[in-house]
Amino acid sequence: MPLMQWNDRMSVGVEQFDNDHKKLVDMLNSLFDGMQAGKAKDVLGPILDELVAYTKTHFAREEAAMEKFGYQEFASHKREHDDLTRQVIEVQTKFHQDLTASLSMEVMNFLKNWLVKHIQGTDRKYTPFFHSNDVK
Repeated sequence: MPLMQWNDRMSVGVEQFDNDHKKLVDMLNSLFDGMQAGKAKDVLGPILDELVAYTKTHFAREEAAMEKFGYQEFASHKREHDDLTRQVIEVQTKFHQDLTASLSMEVMNFLKNWLVKHIQGTDRKYTPFFHSNDVK
């Protein structure tokens, strides 16, 4: 059973960002599946690394569009992105530095809850803005 499933309530109405969010959900589920199956660190590490890298790529894509069109809430949105980036890099660093480290349900739930809250709250706020700039 996946940690989370994409649903229409998570859509922000901007295809590229929805596709990114779907991929992040899939990657988070892959990480969760590996954790649940007791996969070794050498299997989970690359999945975690890919999740962190793709998160950064997605944030950069959103932020570039916000800057391009002059989104008024850009600074606060970027702060949320920067905060999560710091937190996931910290998880990633601890995971790779500690030979006995594993991913916990606490970490998985944090990532899931942050993603859902950010998409359905903060990201949803930009939908009317992007639509008014013909970004769909």
